[in-house]
Amino acid sequence: MTAERNLIVFAALNGALAVALGAFAAHGAGPQIKTLLQTGSHYQLGHAVFALACALWTGGGGLARLAGWLGSAGGLVFSLALAAIGLLGLPAMGAVAPIGGLLMIVGWLCLAFAALRS
Repeated sequence: MTAERNLIVFAALNGALAVALGAFAAHGAGPQIKTLLQTGSHYQLGHAVFALACALWTGGGGLARLAGWLGSAGGLVFSLALAAIGLLGLPAMGAVAPIGGLLMIVGWLCLAFAALRS
């Protein structure tokens, strides 16, 4: 598999998980958990699309693919940390969520740098 294909597969699976978490938030979660799951799924889904765009941008090169991996992984980490807080009652995961946020921010910065270089 090519690097682009791997990123597309990861983005697609990430997007599917985001939709599943969002659906659970809308139809099965209690009011306290609903907001956490919705927030996490929104960021995760947005960054799955971000990763897909990075994978498909032919002029971005390796830096754009790196941006996609960072953004998508960050969305996943952020979303799962919020889900762990809400569903498993693990407040310590609140310390993990900012790591996901940082990965998303670095992903966007890598994409900007890739655009400036191309």
